[in-house]
Amino acid sequence: MMSNLFSIFDPSTNLFNMSINWMSTLLGLIFIPCSFWLIPNRHYYFWNFILIKLHNEFKILLKNNYFQGSTFIFISLFSFILFNNFLGLFPYIFTSTSHLNLSLSISLPLWLSFMLYGWINNYQHMFSHMIPQGTPTVLMPFMVLIETISNIIRPGTLAVRLTANMIAGHLLMTLLSSTGSNMTYYMVMILITIQMLLLILESAVAVIQSYVIAILSTLYSSEVN
Repeated sequence: MMSNLFSIFDPSTNLFNMSINWMSTLLGLIFIPCSFWLIPNRHYYFWNFILIKLHNEFKILLKNNYFQGSTFIFISLFSFILFNNFLGLFPYIFTSTSHLNLSLSISLPLWLSFMLYGWINNYQHMFSHMIPQGTPTVLMPFMVLIETISNIIRPGTLAVRLTANMIAGHLLMTLLSSTGSNMTYYMVMILITIQMLLLILESAVAVIQSYVIAILSTLYSSEVN
């Protein structure tokens, strides 16, 4: 049994007492140049198919207010989070997306850029979003307060959603793998089956969370135009 259950999320290492585990976040940059030398195969066509689908969906959400290459930003965001989520499913690899340091570093600059762009260039459009159409006059101050709070907490909800989902699955897998050794053969087989099903679930969560972050960022971007 491990002394601390949350030690799997510790970014520090014994080497020079530095947080070198964060370097796993940049491992994707190593594989990108190598991919240009590969002969197109099924994996390449499958990934290209996913990117095209995402591009078409983001283009619909942005409507006519997107500039050339704007969907590339959200597709890159999806790819970056998906790669780090999947990387954390492998043994002895640090899960960077399970820390608020990374998730908040992604969501907060995006939210700030959207807000600054909206209030500087389309302030009338931003004010109109504060009060939904058909709101009674008595409820207008409360609607402005509610909409302001919902706008302020957006980067926090994006970051906490991603971090909480990644932590919950990893903790559950760690708890199942650290059970007692005095188990019968059938109990071990049941435990292995549960862990395999949980690993499949975690793979689905890794994809879903990447998609949710990219979709919500696209929606927030479309609101300021």
